[in-house]
Amino acid sequence: MKPTQWFVVIFFFLCLVSILRVPVVSAQTTPGPPGLQGARQYESTHPLEAPQPPVRKIDLAQLQREADELSTLAQSIPADVRSVTQGMLSKDMLEKLRKIEKISKHLRSEISP
Repeated sequence: MKPTQWFVVIFFFLCLVSILRVPVVSAQTTPGPPGLQGARQYESTHPLEAPQPPVRKIDLAQLQREADELSTLAQSIPADVRSVTQGMLSKDMLEKLRKIEKISKHLRSEISP
């Protein structure tokens, strides 16, 4: 054999040996990051549950007192409006209206989900 033929044979032999030495890695045997396996195991044994919203405690007695106060204040407004039409502004009227607004907002926030 000629030296060039020996070179070709040796070259192919070395290529074959180097190909056989490279391990074959499939996608199924790749373990992935260490934390990923633990997370998958945890998820399989612990199903995801949505957190429960906190249960609000509504003080019904307080709501009733505020509703009664709101009713009393609202009943006093028509008399104050009549005095305004006669040219006399009650100094309590604006404070009553602010208090009505404040109480109604509080009642609405307590009742609505």
